[in-house]
Amino acid sequence: MTDTPDIKGHTAPGFEPVADMFASLWDGTDEIGAAFAIEIGGERVVDLHAGWTSIKRETEWANNTLVPVFSASKPITAITMGWLKDRGHFGFSDNVASYWPEFARNGKADISIAQALSYQGGLCGLSEPGEATDWFDRQLIEAKLAAQAPLWTPGNGSGYHPITAGFIADAIARRTDGRTIGQILKDEIAGPRGIDFFVGTPESEHARVAEHRLPSQPPHLGEINEFNTLAFLKPWSTPGRRGTTEWRKAEFPAANGHSNAAALATLMGVFANEGRLQGETLLQPGTVGELMTEQVARQDRVLPFDLSFGISVIRNRTSGHFGPEPLAVGQYGMGGSCGFADPERHISGSFTPNRLGRFLAGDPRAVSLINAVYGCL
Repeated sequence: MTDTPDIKGHTAPGFEPVADMFASLWDGTDEIGAAFAIEIGGERVVDLHAGWTSIKRETEWANNTLVPVFSASKPITAITMGWLKDRGHFGFSDNVASYWPEFARNGKADISIAQALSYQGGLCGLSEPGEATDWFDRQLIEAKLAAQAPLWTPGNGSGYHPITAGFIADAIARRTDGRTIGQILKDEIAGPRGIDFFVGTPESEHARVAEHRLPSQPPHLGEINEFNTLAFLKPWSTPGRRGTTEWRKAEFPAANGHSNAAALATLMGVFANEGRLQGETLLQPGTVGELMTEQVARQDRVLPFDLSFGISVIRNRTSGHFGPEPLAVGQYGMGGSCGFADPERHISGSFTPNRLGRFLAGDPRAVSLINAVYGCL
């Protein structure tokens, strides 16, 4: 157990209860470090950070400390795909195989981009045995995905794709634009605006990345089945065995974005503000609407939840994971990182901890902070 650290940053007048809730995360717990940020209409009203960057508690968390946000990367990949769509590279209703012909093999010819990125394509994991290091070989993974038969009839419900969805998006991006998701983010979206979000984090930034502590219990997957086994539990289900440096530098667009709460809140503002980013139109409002429109809703095959998916975003409905607004969208990353957006109140926000919990969605820390924000409105 630790004492409450100094809470740094700021809250706008009227949001002081959010700072109190943030400080309470350390009350009688083994919390290490975290940050929380909220924007309303693009204006930063909460920007808090506290604690330490590692379990040794030697270095204090700074306002530019980065953390891996895991699957909270997915909405940012969605924004990048929207940027490509707005430039005429493809439509979300187009088939993946129109741009990646090899993908058509074994019953995948009619899978649309929207279906693939709302986890309806039956590729939640790799069915062919392999190694954790295989994920660092983009061509190998793409060849495996192209050859694999769907694990269920495409379009017949969802099965969350923890890692593979990012490879599918990246394959489409490279075949239509010539650049990877990470490079487009750097060149066109985050980089020019000074927003700290990386897919493929350069080694020059690694010194400010917080070390995360894994949860003491495995993530709660509900009833174990063939789908969540392939997605999470096989030795080759997730990237590994290449060391932290190589993992940070690699591009896994669905799973290893690195950011801080302020930067992720800013990017999620694209969903909250009809496509605007820092006051400028990044995506057309219709494109943002497509990303947030329900593609599928049912009991998911991989995650133990009844979920509604847009294109690489989860729709809140009545879950309360992203506050009280049913139209809010967002995504939790492994261990509790979270990015969300409320298009009705133009709110966007993010929570980024380095002590990972076992919640795949609805981490109580993030939920309590988001609810505190709404209590101040």
